[in-house]
Amino acid sequence: MTKDIAEEYLKDLSKTINELDVSAICDVANTVKTAVKNGKQIFVCGNGGSAANSNHFVNDLVYGIARKTGGGAKAISLSANNAVMTCLANDVGYDQIFLEQLAVQASPGDVLLVFSGSGNSPNILNVCSYARQHNIVVCGFLGYSGGKALSMCDHVVHFNVQDMQISEDLQLVVGHILMKDLCSMLSE
Repeated sequence: MTKDIAEEYLKDLSKTINELDVSAICDVANTVKTAVKNGKQIFVCGNGGSAANSNHFVNDLVYGIARKTGGGAKAISLSANNAVMTCLANDVGYDQIFLEQLAVQASPGDVLLVFSGSGNSPNILNVCSYARQHNIVVCGFLGYSGGKALSMCDHVVHFNVQDMQISEDLQLVVGHILMKDLCSMLSE
């Protein structure tokens, strides 16, 4: 590895972190906290590295915030079940893998959190559209320009950076901020 690559990456990461809209993070945090307080379900999804991050965030919601057995949030990663995802991809199309799961499991007032570097993946756009039509609150962690998903979310944390890896890094950072906020709420 060259020093230049590391320095450039860290410079871009730091710049993007410093430009984050903290009020947008608070909006998503308040939405998630309200859902947890009201026993609502939280669904999370993403593709590729964002899928891994959605799985990680659900782990933090189900167990990481728990102060006792059963004390975590009701959360499901729509990116986690390989059998379901490959069945849906094969039978109805990859662009429907999240929508079909949400349609079975979600109720009005639940929360959908989408992790997307581009904000333009058809499966992300389709699940956002379905959620909005069925009174499911949509929150997004979006990179690049935010893509088409930017206007489809009720609340957005936008990472205005043209770099997929930094976008994915920041999904984890903001997810951990939300986790700490939920831990604080649950310890009150």
